[in-house]
Amino acid sequence: MLERIREDVSSVFERDPAARHALEILTCYPGLHAVLIHRLSHKLWRAGLKWAARFLSHIARFLTGIEIHPGATIGRRFFIDHGMGVVIGETAEIGDDCTLYHGVTLGGTTWEKGKRHPTLENGVVIGAGAKVLGPLTVGANARIGSNAVVVRDVPANATVVGIPGRVVQAVDEKFRQRAETARKLGFDAYGQVPNMPDPVSQALDSLLDHARDVEMEIAELRNRLESAEARARAVSEAPLES
Repeated sequence: MLERIREDVSSVFERDPAARHALEILTCYPGLHAVLIHRLSHKLWRAGLKWAARFLSHIARFLTGIEIHPGATIGRRFFIDHGMGVVIGETAEIGDDCTLYHGVTLGGTTWEKGKRHPTLENGVVIGAGAKVLGPLTVGANARIGSNAVVVRDVPANATVVGIPGRVVQAVDEKFRQRAETARKLGFDAYGQVPNMPDPVSQALDSLLDHARDVEMEIAELRNRLESAEARARAVSEAPLES
């Protein structure tokens, strides 16, 4: 149990640059609180204590704004960032190292019993406000863009945007550069994906482009300065002619 908690805390450090120390994460991150309470409620659910499990998950919902059915299966190092409005249904299955942002729904599309909620394989990232509905499978390391509505299977390593969700076939060089700049700055851009007609996303793209341009200019200035210093040293060390 303690090992799982350490893993969960470490995953927050890895995926949220705002995290400063372990005490802050343990006391101020509702996503972590919801996951820890779910682990207990899930054990109660599997032990046949259905009412106790549901009541505990209800308390977690009241405290965190995150609703996770105790029947849902969740893997290791699961991170819910911000978390308010996240809903995870009873038959949802979530692999290791997955990330959900606020407003995400892993919901069902039928009133029939049985498997009716999504399965997320390892490493899936789902952006803020996205809805993943039905007994579909989201492949490993796939990304679901903010506010997308996904109603069919998603291949591994794919990126999905829009309503209804569609796989983005091509990721251009500009997007790769922006993604690399975002990683250097230490954030994941809320599951940002290319070609999103969203003013907030466009503003973020402009900031990332500007940051990259500034980085390149600084690198060029550093190279010029180093060259100038090398020439100055060469002149100062040259023997004087008589």
